[in-house]
Amino acid sequence: MQPAVLSLAGVWKSYSDGRDVLKGVDLNVGRGEFVGVYGRSGSGKSTLLRLMGLLDRPTKGSVKVEGVETAEMGEREAARTRSEKVGYVFQGFNLIPHVTALENIEVPLWLSGVKGAERRERALADLKRFGMEGLAGRLPRELSHGEQQRVAAIRAMVTRPSLVLADEPTSSLDDESAGVLLDLVSTFNKSLGTTVVMVTTSAEEAAVGSAVYRLASGNLARER
Repeated sequence: MQPAVLSLAGVWKSYSDGRDVLKGVDLNVGRGEFVGVYGRSGSGKSTLLRLMGLLDRPTKGSVKVEGVETAEMGEREAARTRSEKVGYVFQGFNLIPHVTALENIEVPLWLSGVKGAERRERALADLKRFGMEGLAGRLPRELSHGEQQRVAAIRAMVTRPSLVLADEPTSSLDDESAGVLLDLVSTFNKSLGTTVVMVTTSAEEAAVGSAVYRLASGNLARER
């Protein structure tokens, strides 16, 4: 039996001021799942995502990526795991301002050692998949917020990582652009089997996932 892509068991995150942000969180994410987690601002969603993405470590408990316990990793191994297995969609796009949309999407492929011609071909193929090839030569400042976030989402998924983490990806978008972005992420999930965990303040947006959880007062509960 294949291990879960992501597994959290008894995860706590506490801070020096005595706050317990996460309290014994358990979660298993299977390959190809789309997990939506919703909760109010300040409920610990971003903290949860940072632990999943090996950007932070739990106070206690276990975080495994593809069956490997991350608490035992040194920083170099954790960085390599992040680079090879995890893609991120941030709230703020984080596109490189002085290179084109296509070149932004190529960056993770370049970091993975993919050569120039193949890199460009794969990045352009994903733009074409969503009818966005017309944006390939544009700089980020020439794109709308919705277009920038779609480029950022494609960049996160272009290497076909084991796990994609999306941190409130629609927070700066209007309703129409948010819907288009969620459709893009869902298409990657359904057609390519991309495993996704998305956190949001919206129960409606979380419901796009095949599994839905609510995070409140540091506790994670499954709703569907």
